[in-house]
Amino acid sequence: MSGLYQHGTGNVLVERPADGVLLITINRPERYNALLMPMFEELSQIWADVERDDETRVVVVTGAGDAFCTGMDVREPDPTPEAALAMLEAERRRISTVLRIEKPIISAINGPAVGYGLSTALLADISIAAEDAVLIEGHTKVGVTAGDHAALIWPLLVGMAKTKYYVLTSEKLSGAEAERIGLVSLAVPREQVLPRALEVAAQLAQGSQQALRFTKRALNMWLTNALPQHELSGALEILDFAGADYREARQAFREKRPPVFPSAVSAN
Repeated sequence: MSGLYQHGTGNVLVERPADGVLLITINRPERYNALLMPMFEELSQIWADVERDDETRVVVVTGAGDAFCTGMDVREPDPTPEAALAMLEAERRRISTVLRIEKPIISAINGPAVGYGLSTALLADISIAAEDAVLIEGHTKVGVTAGDHAALIWPLLVGMAKTKYYVLTSEKLSGAEAERIGLVSLAVPREQVLPRALEVAAQLAQGSQQALRFTKRALNMWLTNALPQHELSGALEILDFAGADYREARQAFREKRPPVFPSAVSAN
């Protein structure tokens, strides 16, 4: 692929299943495609490659095995301030690049999508979810601000009332319910998710590329104009990484118990 997409060691797979179609697969199925810290930078660079890849006209992104992507692997060590800032910068570049890319992006949500995974799924131009896929915004459950996409995309997709309910509570959504409220484009039986995504991708790859790209550029102005909201939420999330609530959430996960957030405990 002419030197493109050479950033990792197998945790993200890139292939060309059809003329003009690029398939990106997050590839840690044994951990439900949860991300190791270096993968944030790797994926940011992959999207930058997509932008300058002349062979690609449409992108499909999915997860290996039974999950789409469940966010950062909680077994990773607690990030240092420097690591948290590096992740924030990688995320800033990823989201701005995804919104700037004029090639259509399709997410094939084959299973659980949480946090970063849900961000990747919803920022695609077309999102196709398994009817029984579990979608969770998730950030507040681990004591951090919903900082990687929620303030940017959720209100535009489902309105502020639904946004605040699902983002503040981190309540689970099925793919079928997500389609009903407009959070995803389509919900189909699990075995049809990737074939349907590739079918749509092949169709778009043979369409008028100028018309498709100009249309996407115009529509994405709704999102690019809101990027300052994303930058604020992302900065607040990074601040939360240094907080007691986040540390308690990670410790509780390791000990397999519900967290007791210090900020929710009344002072005596």
